[in-house]
Amino acid sequence: MRRVTPISPAQSRAARALVELDQAALAEQANVSRNVIVDFEKGRRTPTASNLAAIQSALEAQGVVFIESENGRGAGVCLAEVN
Repeated sequence: MRRVTPISPAQSRAARALVELDQAALAEQANVSRNVIVDFEKGRRTPTASNLAAIQSALEAQGVVFIESENGRGAGVCLAEVN
């Protein structure tokens, strides 16, 4: 199920760390420039909706699950359970 709220720069950084992807590898997998990833994760700009969706999809394809903020808890990331 697709998130309603977009992922945050912190979630992107945390997700990359979980699956051990550097910014260049994520950019390649999302088919965006590395500068899009760098600027997004540093909070310099928000990518277009299609680029943001591509970044999220690339991370989800690696097993990342994005957790929305609820009950006063912040948004986060985790790895999908593998059975």
